[in-house]
Amino acid sequence: MAKVRAKAIIVAAVTVAFGLLLAALSTYTIARSSGDDNGRTSDGAWAPEVPLERRITDFTAGLDPDGDYREPRRAERRDIAHAVGLILDGHPDRARPLLADVGFRLRTLTDTGIGRRYAELSDRTGDGPDPRGWARVYVDLSAPVRWSVQVPHPVSDADTERLGARVLLDSPGGVLVLAGAHRRAGDDDAADAAHRTDSVFDAVCDELARRGLPGVQLHGFADDSAPGRDVVASTGEGRAGRPDARRLAAALTARHFSVCRAWVRDCPLEGRDNVQGRRAATGHVPFLHIEFARSVRASDRQIGHAVAAIGTVTARWAKDDSG
Repeated sequence: MAKVRAKAIIVAAVTVAFGLLLAALSTYTIARSSGDDNGRTSDGAWAPEVPLERRITDFTAGLDPDGDYREPRRAERRDIAHAVGLILDGHPDRARPLLADVGFRLRTLTDTGIGRRYAELSDRTGDGPDPRGWARVYVDLSAPVRWSVQVPHPVSDADTERLGARVLLDSPGGVLVLAGAHRRAGDDDAADAAHRTDSVFDAVCDELARRGLPGVQLHGFADDSAPGRDVVASTGEGRAGRPDARRLAAALTARHFSVCRAWVRDCPLEGRDNVQGRRAATGHVPFLHIEFARSVRASDRQIGHAVAAIGTVTARWAKDDSG
């Protein structure tokens, strides 16, 4: 009888241990699949591998001119921008509750192509039936953040989201700020991120400009809006970006793009009323407003050349230790 009882106890103990092991494995799997950052920025923090460009374009594929858009309140804009600042300062653990309070999710992802790790800030309502249409933000965690690429009109300016994703991946130390709605979503141009100061997109760009980070903002135009031109390059209202703009224009010209230089002659689509550009000008922060013709954005090869040209500037920004 004693042997039977001992055997039963052993079987029960093994069963309990096996159950605990399964529970631990389940928790571990859930944590891995979520990709939520645990506050560490060392190699010990696991981040699922994803093709980041495809992830971004899969998201923007759902943007529609008839889609929903809800204007964020001032406090919501402030909290998201503050959370971005905390992530830039290496404090994702402090950023997470701020983001959760406004319905945002923080994940850490590894791009399958280049192996760099990125923080992704995304709106949880984007997964539901009533998306608010707020911004997405990607922050390079592999290097000190030195610059930003901004895409205020994804899908509306077709394929600028592809350009933006590739520019982010091309040089280390970047932040991608991506509008979360089609330009024509909502009422009264509420989702026109390049011309509104009451958006999450603008609040994040404002935080980056406040930190002195140079930025390049990507736009698109119909070929007949600037006949004979592939690119319109401008620094908007400011002058701080002129050296970088000249460098970029030269790199584009070397790759056989026809560039209208707004600091040399009058060009269409100079972006002088762009609100992010005006904020950068106020702080004497370099800002580049770059418009690409549809024929450029429609060609994967031409997009590659454009990204390489922009990379001559972002690579220099990435090496800038002045901040």
